[in-house]
Amino acid sequence: MADIRLGLSYDDVLLVPKKSTVYSRKDISLSTKLTRNININIPVISANMDTVTEEKMAIAMARAGGIGILHQFMLCDEQADMIRRIKRSEGLMIENPYTISEKSTVHDVNLFIKEHGRAGLIVVNDDARVLGIITARDLLFEADNGRSVTEIMTPLKDLIYEKPGISTEEAKQILKKNRIEKLPLLDNDRRIAGLITSRDIERHSKFPQSATDDKKRLLVGAAVGVKDYMIRVPKLIEAGVDVIVVDVAHGHSVYALDALKAIKKEFDIDVIAGNIATREAAEELISAGADALKVGIGPGGTCKTRIVAGSGVPQITAIMDSYEIANEHGIPLIADGGIRNSGDVAKAIGAGSSSVMIGTLLAGTEESPGRFITKNGMRYKLVRGMASFTAAEARKQRQEQEKHRDVTPEGVEALVPYRGYVSEFLNDMMGGLRSGISYSGFKELRGFIGKGDFIRITPAGMKESRPHDISEL
Repeated sequence: MADIRLGLSYDDVLLVPKKSTVYSRKDISLSTKLTRNININIPVISANMDTVTEEKMAIAMARAGGIGILHQFMLCDEQADMIRRIKRSEGLMIENPYTISEKSTVHDVNLFIKEHGRAGLIVVNDDARVLGIITARDLLFEADNGRSVTEIMTPLKDLIYEKPGISTEEAKQILKKNRIEKLPLLDNDRRIAGLITSRDIERHSKFPQSATDDKKRLLVGAAVGVKDYMIRVPKLIEAGVDVIVVDVAHGHSVYALDALKAIKKEFDIDVIAGNIATREAAEELISAGADALKVGIGPGGTCKTRIVAGSGVPQITAIMDSYEIANEHGIPLIADGGIRNSGDVAKAIGAGSSSVMIGTLLAGTEESPGRFITKNGMRYKLVRGMASFTAAEARKQRQEQEKHRDVTPEGVEALVPYRGYVSEFLNDMMGGLRSGISYSGFKELRGFIGKGDFIRITPAGMKESRPHDISEL
């Protein structure tokens, strides 16, 4: 019995307050590393769960400074199309703007707009040379669906355009001076090389904290399984994905290691591997090429792996053990699961994680794909663990080869309170995190990683930590 280690969870510890030299907590930088090569501006990742992260969540997370990881439980082409839309949703220049043939009609344009949600289309001939542009203004009051686009478009001779290489500020001044919304960029052969829009410039100004790539497009990640990754990964990369997550519950396994090695060998993309809970797992996955590690076996709000399988490591201990190895190799850790408040985020980072992955809490926000449910006059959203019975059944319906396999659920389906918009939720969480960093005597998140001074507490100490001896309003 003396050889059995003690494992600690978030509620078992507190961060010891230190002298603070911070005058305003707003000055504390929350910038951190997501992977070996990718930075984000707040240390929060939305989980790759089908009731948490799809297009709306990924956009909201990146605008706030974090990143969303699209779940894998959709068709490969659907996942890739979602990435394309996210990448097109924001950026200082659209590299491959939508085009339409000069032979198209108003009916064709309306169908295209309905499918893609974009009204600014570049009209081209069979040789891909630009003839003009058609916008929502050109379609206004147009009742003849059979009319040719060339009859209602703004022709090239009347079109204001520039050459590639123009600066954002120059483009902004041209848009403002000419009172136009779109500025096409044409090469010397009159072919489209890009499109700058006033909306994209405005959005970039509105969300200065956005986590973006080198082209100022929103960051987005995607999860892949250990069976179809060689099919998914190339399509996701072609669509513009920034990071791949190998989505498997037990990351320290032969099939997870094989997938990681194969992806890193064949593709030039950062890969997040996991989930793990031990030093040995961290060492082996890093050796296999992981650019970041997800830590957490069983702490998630909808997970019952520790009950069903009797396996796991309490999260604070799992993070600390993994950090000993990851820190030596300069590999960031992502604390995945068990986050219930901003104090837990501070503890996770103080223990050694560079960021946290959140599922259940974000499932209750407006942007999650979960269904709304009203119960006793209160609004809730549905959340389910990806090892739950209903999630497994949904996967079997998509994957015919698994229809006859038995399911042993390691997750649950539940209701979570509606929490409003992601931006509001994250603003509160990050305010609390800044306080935690300040209380620990640090001025920035990066310096705080793995440097937390912890003290163990008893159940009485946990009770003392919460509001008590009062009737809350």
